[in-house]
Amino acid sequence: MTALLTIIVLIFIAVAIWQMVKIFDLANAGKETSPVATDKDNSWNAYFMLGFLIFIYVITILCFVYYGDLPLVSNSASAHGPDIDNLMIISMIIIFFVQTVTQFLLHYFAFKYKGEEGRKALYFADNDRLELIWTIIPVIVLAGLIIYGLFTWSDIMNIDQDDDTIVVELYAQQFNWKARYAGEDNVLGEANVRLINLDNANILGLDESDPNAQDDIITTELHLPVGKKILFKMRSQDVLHSAYMPHFRAQMNCVPGMITQFGFTPTVTTADMRQNPDIIDKVTRINKMRVANKDKVEERGQDLRYEFDYLLLCNKICGKSHYNMQMKIIVETEEEYEAWLNDQKTFKNSLVQN
Repeated sequence: MTALLTIIVLIFIAVAIWQMVKIFDLANAGKETSPVATDKDNSWNAYFMLGFLIFIYVITILCFVYYGDLPLVSNSASAHGPDIDNLMIISMIIIFFVQTVTQFLLHYFAFKYKGEEGRKALYFADNDRLELIWTIIPVIVLAGLIIYGLFTWSDIMNIDQDDDTIVVELYAQQFNWKARYAGEDNVLGEANVRLINLDNANILGLDESDPNAQDDIITTELHLPVGKKILFKMRSQDVLHSAYMPHFRAQMNCVPGMITQFGFTPTVTTADMRQNPDIIDKVTRINKMRVANKDKVEERGQDLRYEFDYLLLCNKICGKSHYNMQMKIIVETEEEYEAWLNDQKTFKNSLVQN
């Protein structure tokens, strides 16, 4: 299928080059011998326009049939995920509808009103009705999308930090992530990059004199209890990063010198998502590719068997190892989360005493 699409694209590229050469020849011909397009030339160009229209529609249909799997409009794992997916689907339907209609009209009118000897084009200085239609309709549609998006964004960002809300800091640096949990007091201790002290393992620059920092927990994996509100506070040590959690429909920039935040409620555990038919199919395809490229996979030191995990990625090009800046996210039951959290060292107990 890929080979067929490649051949079709190459054919149309060749046609486009031929047309450009023809135009170049016409532009550089002598004034006295410059040919004027005949009715035959105009007919050919009109049929080419129809052919290109058919090509656009065929390619679009083939892409939907063979590459229509849209993972980011399904299988969301957060409470607000379906709202984001609906907004994306509505936008895509509107865009596809408008594109289909406008492309048809553009190419059809180019065919129907092709140049013919003796035909004169009609000129309209203005048309208030048409201008009103093509102004009002887009305004109404865009306003509806913007208002829907604003309400959705407002619901996501306005998090009431009550006793049930778990506060977690995501700390970005080239090229890894650290997570800091607020501990039993559910309050993050003060931190500043100027307080980083590698000699005593204060890797995030926590204020060692701050009582709220003593029970903070620093980890290299992000564990989240299902069904609990999570409020993320985000910092960056060096450059601009972007915390991106695709399955949770969450993204927020991590800006040096300031704290940003984002929150959501995870709704699907890692174990349950691994049983999702779409995920099973994806994992199966990936493992088949890994087996087919066994030597290359082993050369890179990767496991032949891939297992699905939620991931925290960096969605900013932050340096040469940006592609590998990721952290595993584990969504589990509240009991499993509490058991894991109790096994972690607090900041006070993780410091190296000199």
